[in-house]
Amino acid sequence: MSSASFRLRSPISVLDRYIARQLASPFIFGVAAFSSILVSVGAIFDLIRQMTELGLPIAIAARVLLLRTPEFIALSFPMATLLSALMVYSRLSTDSELIALRSAGISIYRLIVPVVVLSFLVSLLTFAFNEAIVPAAKYQAGVTLEQALKQDKPRFDEKNIVFQQYREVKQDGASQQQLERIFYAQRFDGVQMKTLTVLDFSQEGLNQIITANSAQWNFEQQTWDFSDGTIYLVDPNGSYRNILKFERQQIQLPRTPLDLATRKTDSAEMNIAEVQDYIKLVEQSGNQKSVNQLTMRIQQKIAFPFVCLVFGLAGATLGTRPRRGGKGTSFAISILIIFTYYLLSFVCDAFGRLEIFTPVLAAWLPTVVGLSAVSWLLVRAAR
Repeated sequence: MSSASFRLRSPISVLDRYIARQLASPFIFGVAAFSSILVSVGAIFDLIRQMTELGLPIAIAARVLLLRTPEFIALSFPMATLLSALMVYSRLSTDSELIALRSAGISIYRLIVPVVVLSFLVSLLTFAFNEAIVPAAKYQAGVTLEQALKQDKPRFDEKNIVFQQYREVKQDGASQQQLERIFYAQRFDGVQMKTLTVLDFSQEGLNQIITANSAQWNFEQQTWDFSDGTIYLVDPNGSYRNILKFERQQIQLPRTPLDLATRKTDSAEMNIAEVQDYIKLVEQSGNQKSVNQLTMRIQQKIAFPFVCLVFGLAGATLGTRPRRGGKGTSFAISILIIFTYYLLSFVCDAFGRLEIFTPVLAAWLPTVVGLSAVSWLLVRAAR
């Protein structure tokens, strides 16, 4: 009985291995081809311009290109999955191998199992790349480029830093956020905040205004050292009741404005954990629009790897349909599908920025729409 069971299962196992081997070569070819195209469009042309116009050394340009390459490799994984699935299943269909397999009672759903497994594995690989390698490599690429070009502005240099501090108060039995302070600095040079204004609402209404030429965080005493400033004490009626000038004054304020100024602000240079930490800082500033956009970026980081599954199913489903043409036709169909998907992603991202869509909807709608369309095509192909 067990021997018969083994003989029944063995052909299916051989089929899986056969299709998996067929998928491997086109996938590697797709990663190489799409990565080359993306690197050329996204990095090489700009680096050549900087070499010719700004005198960027060739060695630095090569290092920046190497650091940017993981980003484009990660983007190529879904495209390569689509191309490999489309090429393999189109060839199986053209050579009548799919007809033979289906006449043996093997359904379309069973035939696409290898590409589903491959797509899932590539999804995990894409997520790992985008979390562990891409953000750090892209950040180092930016640092290397800016240092080589000797730009005056360091990567942590910021202008117009605004921080709103809130406190939680209870009113009519319900908790609500009440503005406590507004912190503004015209510039941060990496060491000191320059040209500061602090509006203090810790009492009822505006009770003091602090201005200073500069301020620096005192790490030992965990406070701010303000220099060359003035404190305006304000009466409830809005008039000044006292004006105090100082050369140096320690003022107890949170260090959040410093954290906002020194943290990386490009979500593409942060993994999910770093974006979540940054959101906590931005929430303290009261900038809800930025919080929504960062939340959308987190959702996009999670949703993007699932594009591999959508593209893999799309390639396998379309490949099972008989058609003439070889690799060129498969490549052209892949480009069309990729363009359509990324156009939809661009539109959803714009709607998310405008807050027409929620962050979750903006991030996941392209994947959901793509998966729904592919499922419909698969059901039709299986009839």
